[in-house]
Amino acid sequence: MGSLRVFISVAHHLSFTRAADALGVTASAASLQIRSLEEYLGRPLFRRNGRQVVLTAEGDALLPRVRQALEQLERAVDDARRDRNAGPLRVSTLASFLQQWLLPRLERFRVLYPDADLHLHTSDKLVDFVREDFHVAVRFGKGGWPHVHSEKLIDEWLVPVCSPSLYRKFGPLRDANDLRRYPLLHSVSEPWTVWLFDGRSSDEAGTLRGAVFDASLAVVRMAEQGSGLVLARWSLVADEIASGKLVRASDRALRIEEAYWLVCPTRAQALPAVKAFLEWLRSEAAAFSYPGK
Repeated sequence: MGSLRVFISVAHHLSFTRAADALGVTASAASLQIRSLEEYLGRPLFRRNGRQVVLTAEGDALLPRVRQALEQLERAVDDARRDRNAGPLRVSTLASFLQQWLLPRLERFRVLYPDADLHLHTSDKLVDFVREDFHVAVRFGKGGWPHVHSEKLIDEWLVPVCSPSLYRKFGPLRDANDLRRYPLLHSVSEPWTVWLFDGRSSDEAGTLRGAVFDASLAVVRMAEQGSGLVLARWSLVADEIASGKLVRASDRALRIEEAYWLVCPTRAQALPAVKAFLEWLRSEAAAFSYPGK
């Protein structure tokens, strides 16, 4: 069934790269799945011309039938597990988003819905709502997930932040020369190159030294301790800036393509607990202030 999901995603995006991003796999893994499916069927499903991908006549004929079959399978599995709808509301989200954005707001949800039994799970992997026992997920990306309801929750910006004491010592950030004055902290997911060169590579980026972290939350915590200047997602530092734990080192904020998305099975939206949770999240997102807002 995995190769069929990849087939639908590639047919939707007409790109192995975008389809792989939506599914949380590599482009090579998606290509291998399609190749295996084509070998099994004994016919090509896509024509590939460089980066351009087009459905063949066979692929175009197969697509609606596969979509219908998967939708029927998802409904059948959902009906067979209907008893789960009477249990706790199971939500999957990113660990950094949970700790920095969601947890400080959860008490308001509990006040509004004191009887709600909320179970939270952290992961950055794509949720398979058929196999996994979740009602809702919050994911970070560009959207475009097939066969689920998805809606943008929060747009995202990158901002340079540090502790108040570090800012007083080194002053505002205007250009690369100012960066060299600061002790820098680097996040793998939000590199300084993005802020300096709008995503373009540059030899100058290699001269920016500092500790590197593969977790967005860890680098924010280090910045709070005064260890250095970090380029961080606005959603992960907005509350810390408001409380005075962190300060913006520059007025500039860089909006990025990725955003936080609400994702759930289409039918799950009708469940009272899911409906209440989604409405509450939407209201919290609407009240969240963006840079310059």
